[in-house]
Amino acid sequence: MLQNLHVKNLALIDETEVEFSEGLNILSGETGAGKSIIIGSVSLALGEKVPKELLRDSGDTALVELVFHVDDPKVLAAVQALDIEAEDGTVILTRKISSGRSIARINGEAVSVSKLKEVAALFIDIHGQHEHQSLLHRRRHLEILDAYAKDALSDRPARLLACYQEYRKLKEEWENSRMNSEERARELSFLTYEVNEIEQADLRPGEDEELESLFRRISNGKKILDAAGQAYAAVDGEEPSASSLVARALRELGQVSQYDGKAAQLESQLLEIDSLLSDFAHETAAYLSNEEFDDETYYMTKKRLDELNHLKSKYGGSVEEILSACREKSERIAVLNDYDQYLEKLSLKFEKKKAELERLCAQVSKIRRQESKKLVNAIRLALSDLNFLDVAFEISFEETKDFTSHGRDEAEFLISTNPGEPVRPLGKVASGGELSRVMLAIKTVLAESDAIETLIFDEIDTGISGRTAQMVSEKMKLLGKSQQVICITHLPQIAAMADTHFLIEKSVENRSTSSHIYRLNEEDSVRELARMLGGVEITDTVMQSAREMKALAAGLGQV
Repeated sequence: MLQNLHVKNLALIDETEVEFSEGLNILSGETGAGKSIIIGSVSLALGEKVPKELLRDSGDTALVELVFHVDDPKVLAAVQALDIEAEDGTVILTRKISSGRSIARINGEAVSVSKLKEVAALFIDIHGQHEHQSLLHRRRHLEILDAYAKDALSDRPARLLACYQEYRKLKEEWENSRMNSEERARELSFLTYEVNEIEQADLRPGEDEELESLFRRISNGKKILDAAGQAYAAVDGEEPSASSLVARALRELGQVSQYDGKAAQLESQLLEIDSLLSDFAHETAAYLSNEEFDDETYYMTKKRLDELNHLKSKYGGSVEEILSACREKSERIAVLNDYDQYLEKLSLKFEKKKAELERLCAQVSKIRRQESKKLVNAIRLALSDLNFLDVAFEISFEETKDFTSHGRDEAEFLISTNPGEPVRPLGKVASGGELSRVMLAIKTVLAESDAIETLIFDEIDTGISGRTAQMVSEKMKLLGKSQQVICITHLPQIAAMADTHFLIEKSVENRSTSSHIYRLNEEDSVRELARMLGGVEITDTVMQSAREMKALAAGLGQV
């Protein structure tokens, strides 16, 4: 359940915090007050893109934070499977937007936006103002069916996808394997030349890094020897050197160390320094006597580096990559030398994978057709509850010409809203208001089989009124009994059903426009219903109608 929403510096919102409740949460207000900004801010916290127009000019940084409380053991297990710790069942999603960049966090830990979306999908589902338009696309129908049938399908869709990807890879390899003997001879000759070039170089892993380090030393040889010589002279050269000055200091302290403990301590420290200087001088002298930077070494190192860099430019950015390329080319040479056997093995692998894919497609298709009957009945009942008095609803199936990542099925929703008319594709029959109700029916059906606890509806009342609006409101109330529902609405019939009612208002302060959200008590909720019913002038009659509407809704909630 979504417990808390905190928004700062977003569009018309300076800063606001909302404590949501269980059941049906209604958000209402005048047009333009900022209701959709609330939904937009939730979408941002769930990982959606950040529209520039949503950022307030006055704020340097925008922030959206959602606090969820999760009780369902299955959802908690899914959260833990994504490496998220939900302490006491609490999960906090945060999105911070600054200078066009965004930072996503889950329980304070920075995560990718894709991870944020993956986790958020376990908790909440948003039905936006225009989402019902997606029903016009047939591919969405198959997605809805698969969502409904996910338990029956189990892991088959994932297995089908993996099998399809392997099948496509083998098919592409098979299609690219057709070559005549002349083409094969040309490729074989070229690969043989490249492998010989690499093998003759006699490469050793890590050799390039060693040579580059040696080349830097040789290139700066004179500078290195001069610096080492100066350092040696300063420590153990002509007086006054560091060693001679320390020796003088030791003589002076040695004369008095027997009289004072502190002086003896200083003498001991100086002895350690003298020993370190002696070791340094010895090692520096050895380094100067052994180090040689001659022209021949410089030439040979540079020549070998040039050879390696030439190979890198052709075969990879490191010796390891060059050797890997050599192995791949050698494997290809082996294939070309015995090409008939290679084609035979490839053909067997391809046919085996194709047969496996066909079996998976058939299994998935059978389950889809079985589950589609249950889905059709469930949606038909839900549509009846939404004032589709004599509705016919079906799902038709067609087989695609070739395999797809979803199998061989194309599904399409068919509907008839008038008696005696044949079912036709949804997009060719339903109006905008009807599409909205169909989507609500689908969401209701999916919610019954889904673990998602929070549903958000942004103006689900588009294009409806009268008796239809009343039936939609009753459906929303019923849905709120099993899940948390957050709904933005313009209709008093839906607002009256609220378990918790919020008002969004816009005000001007210091020449700046801001939106604010308030939780309404019972009397304020009645007054807001009266505004939605009566417009500018709220009469006693309108107030009485609002109270009656609220009382009727309360009675329905107890049924």
